[in-house]
Amino acid sequence: MINIPPCINTIIRQQPYPLLFTIISGSHLYGFPSPDSDYDLRGVHILPVEEVVGLETGNETIEVSKVDESLEIDLVTHDVKKFFLMLLKKNGYVLEQLYSPLILTTSPEYEELKFIAKDCITRHHYYHYIGFAATQWKLFKKEDTHRLKPLLYVYRVLLTGIYLMQTGIVEANLIKLNEAFNLPYLHDLIAQKLAEREKSVLSNVNVDFHQIEYEHLRNKLQEAYESSLLPEVPSANAALHNLLVHLRGKSYEL
Repeated sequence: MINIPPCINTIIRQQPYPLLFTIISGSHLYGFPSPDSDYDLRGVHILPVEEVVGLETGNETIEVSKVDESLEIDLVTHDVKKFFLMLLKKNGYVLEQLYSPLILTTSPEYEELKFIAKDCITRHHYYHYIGFAATQWKLFKKEDTHRLKPLLYVYRVLLTGIYLMQTGIVEANLIKLNEAFNLPYLHDLIAQKLAEREKSVLSNVNVDFHQIEYEHLRNKLQEAYESSLLPEVPSANAALHNLLVHLRGKSYEL
């Protein structure tokens, strides 16, 4: 388990609305935080009924950024309805947040949501991962000095997508993913990221080798998508609706 700076709990306690859950995302979730990596906190808040149906509505998204002893902490939470709507789209980000094992705050309804959201996972999450990987690969290649972070993101995203298509399980940690895929070069890349600064660069990097690996894994993701047994569309609409009604009612009682 990672070390949680005390200021993180302070930021969470200062939030204006009840929280369905909060987790740690970013490099800590992906398994390769540098010593100076910031903390990306994500979660879901519950607007009270009067701030949903009234003339003065509450913020669907709340963002807080703070620096504590040179450590940057970013917290982003979405209202529960907005988050549920994102779950019903091919949005890999929200799935990874929901199933992050780095949990800061929880609730009984959070556990219920994780069960319901299994019916939000479809074959078409493929498009999220194939697109995200392409963006990170372009970022990696265009720079004169090739940074380690976007390259690790390329591999993390592609392996997460392949694993999801094959198993229906959301796994965002590159170290755990490589236990299944066993790509020998990832160990050294991860070790370098863990030891060096967030913006560290690769020396003597073989871009041609990584180009071949990138294209190979893209093809594997395409094949996994084509053969996936995951459903075409989500089937969690009714369950998410009922949970949303319950949470709004609960916030009203509070």
